[in-house]
Amino acid sequence: MATKTAKRKSRPTVLVIDIGGSRVKVMTSTERVRRAFASGPGLSAKVMVRKVKALTKDWSYDVVAIGYPGPVANNRPLSEPHNLGQGWGGFNFEKAFRRPTKVVNDALMQAIGSYQGGRMLFLGLGTGLGSAMIVDGIPEPMELAHLPYKHGKTFEQYVGAAALKRVGRKKWQRAVDDVIKRLLAALEPDYIMLGGGNADKTAKLPRKVRVGLNTNAFEGGFRLWRKGAVKARGVRG
Repeated sequence: MATKTAKRKSRPTVLVIDIGGSRVKVMTSTERVRRAFASGPGLSAKVMVRKVKALTKDWSYDVVAIGYPGPVANNRPLSEPHNLGQGWGGFNFEKAFRRPTKVVNDALMQAIGSYQGGRMLFLGLGTGLGSAMIVDGIPEPMELAHLPYKHGKTFEQYVGAAALKRVGRKKWQRAVDDVIKRLLAALEPDYIMLGGGNADKTAKLPRKVRVGLNTNAFEGGFRLWRKGAVKARGVRG
């Protein structure tokens, strides 16, 4: 028992930052209390860092895990996000937070926290459409949202938050069902895990589709810093 307690104490305290199109959520591995602030098209990387620091000034943490809504390489965003402001591409979060930092695609972070073994496809139904796969423990970020779907529009334009608001829940559900059916056939996962703010608005899902917990993104961030919890490919930064 003493050994297990010592191991827990030796683990670094992780601050997880989940950057979404409408909200930025934060939590630490010790506090386990969720805090958030509004994001949106005017939010820059510098402003996000400043707001996170202000929101967590009474917390202490050793390392940082960030889920970013876009492609990531070498622990930095590769490009500007579709639903936020400017100044994200190439931004050095480790320097900004002055802590060791791991940055991954936000859907990948939630996928890591949702993973239950085998071949899993994760789909994040939020402001946009996040996607990632984990196959036998090896995570791989994906960018399915902006692939062509129907009538010159993309998957995201049919199943994102704007589509839900525009066409209503019934038509949105039909689009979600069709997208799930196509991706099940194309990628042949053992199961699909749904996450994101609109996942709980789905109903009568196929047998191979599960709805994950809202806290899975934070769990994914904690696992990024847990030795052996994540295999290297797809999270090398």
